Amino acid sequence: MWNRTVIFDLDGTLLNTLDDLADSTNAALCGCGYPPRTVEEVRRFVGNGVRLLIERAVPVGTTGEETDRCFQLFREQYDKRMCCKTRPYDGILPLLEALHAQGVKCAVVSNKYDGAVRQLARKYFGGLIDVAVGERAGVRRKPAPDSVLEVLRQLGTEAATALYAGDSDVDVQTAHNAGLRCVGVTWGFRSHSVLEQAGADFIVDRPAQLLDIAMAQIGGESP
Repeated sequence: MWNRTVIFDLDGTLLNTLDDLADSTNAALCGCGYPPRTVEEVRRFVGNGVRLLIERAVPVGTTGEETDRCFQLFREQYDKRMCCKTRPYDGILPLLEALHAQGVKCAVVSNKYDGAVRQLARKYFGGLIDVAVGERAGVRRKPAPDSVLEVLRQLGTEAATALYAGDSDVDVQTAHNAGLRCVGVTWGFRSHSVLEQAGADFIVDRPAQLLDIAMAQIGGESP
């Protein structure tokens, strides 16, 4: 029997990381002499990895060398700040606990760099997350399916018994590229309309609704 699995995006799905991302971005921008960005601007910039976050945040016309410097400062700042204001969204811990009790494996995939992904998953969710995969050598950023396929490989799971949950159009594309059904969640960084237009198979407003869909689509522990 293949393991039943729910694969989650991290930022905007399991964790509200926006304030720590914004603070780290602005610390890096300030360190390079650039003007800060608002939290809402940073919200629009996230979703395709932290390198692209910085490329979008620096002023137009910034050289590649200066962008590299700003990105390095961001990494240094985020390593210090990633757990300052970040918190799980309401209802997420009960959702993961319920899935775990049903024998469903839970995993995280993210465009954030791999070390930060594993650290955040371990700190906030402990043993409730079985595998966490971030951006690293040999794993292309979402919407490429690499991180999802790596999770399936590690857990011995096939796409037919797995479900993906994320808050953005990038997540919908990632799930479909990997052959998974996607649950779009509206409590994160993108709107219901973005998820709908991207083609999410389901859209939910509360974690409890995601549990209901997971149980209906992939079931719980085998008898």
